[in-house]
Amino acid sequence: MPEIDQWVINKVFSEFHNISTDNAGSELVVNINLSGASINSLKLYDFIKEKVIEYSIDTTSICFEITETVAVRNLRAATKFINKCNEIGVQFALDDFGTGVSSFSSLKNMPVDYLKIDGSFVKNIEQDDIDRAMTETINRIGHLLGKKTIAEFAENKAIIEILNDIGVDFAQGYGVCWPTPLIKK
Repeated sequence: MPEIDQWVINKVFSEFHNISTDNAGSELVVNINLSGASINSLKLYDFIKEKVIEYSIDTTSICFEITETVAVRNLRAATKFINKCNEIGVQFALDDFGTGVSSFSSLKNMPVDYLKIDGSFVKNIEQDDIDRAMTETINRIGHLLGKKTIAEFAENKAIIEILNDIGVDFAQGYGVCWPTPLIKK
């Protein structure tokens, strides 16, 4: 997995200046998922730093995502890795938040910039009061900790309106945008 993660990082970074956005004037942030094996690899940070320099990457435009489960499994290594990447300006998102067993206790010590609310709470938010309450709670705690929140599975306008009412910062899903190629040539 670390080799695949490095391949993805290199591909995105090498093509970074060819990434186009249809939202002229908006800030581009590219999220890249990382595996648990990569977080525990001592070489990954050096690889990232090398590629940032090689391709002249604006690190504020890069956000790595790790799942809550991966982060909690090795909290010390994940925190160390995230802190090192934060030093060079790279952002982090904690993905699939709310599905792990020690979610809130681990979140207090996790130096991430974004908290991605697991889609299992969001996709039925229109009909399920418990899902709405869970989304509201995760959003509120994320904001109290100074993190931006992202709701996964924002599949339609009704869900997006509820997320706006709750105060979630960002939405991800078909209701926002259908998948498109990242690099257009």
